[in-house]
Amino acid sequence: MDTHGKRIILASNSPRRRELLAGLGFEFTVDARTLFEEEYSPETPHNMIPEMMSLGKSMGFHRELEPDEILVTSDTMVLCGSEILGKPSDREDAVRMLRLLSGREHQVITAVTIRDIGRTKTFSVSSDVYFKDLTDEEIDYYIDNYRPFDKAGAYGIQEWIGYVGICRIDGSFYNVMGFPTQRFYEELKAFL
Repeated sequence: MDTHGKRIILASNSPRRRELLAGLGFEFTVDARTLFEEEYSPETPHNMIPEMMSLGKSMGFHRELEPDEILVTSDTMVLCGSEILGKPSDREDAVRMLRLLSGREHQVITAVTIRDIGRTKTFSVSSDVYFKDLTDEEIDYYIDNYRPFDKAGAYGIQEWIGYVGICRIDGSFYNVMGFPTQRFYEELKAFL
């Protein structure tokens, strides 16, 4: 896709987001430095949190944008019932999260912000994910072999646990992986 001479900056340390954006055929650089502190009020409606975080990361970018730059930021949240599942703090927390997700439906909401010096566009995509009942042996095997401590909800859909544990998805697979590629492609085309 022609970016009309604009340089894309991905402000994310996520290897999955880098892989997915590269898969769209865009050239981009990575610069995840931000002054933004990720915090929100407990009263914030859950479905609004990813957009707030994505926009905050964009506005907190460590420097002003140049006229030929487009900044892309993103935030993913896993919501199981009324509980937000962030990145697990340790092995015990990862086990707790996967037990909570076992045999249940949950939502994965990813928000993306596209910004240049004059415009900002933030949107989010939600996908419903259904796990089969996971055994303790499966949970232990996954955590010990894949160490999902950098992933919201303590799992990566593209890893072993996704192969054996996810029985259905309503929505975008890539959104669950961490970046809604199809929607981003359409939004960036419109932005340009």
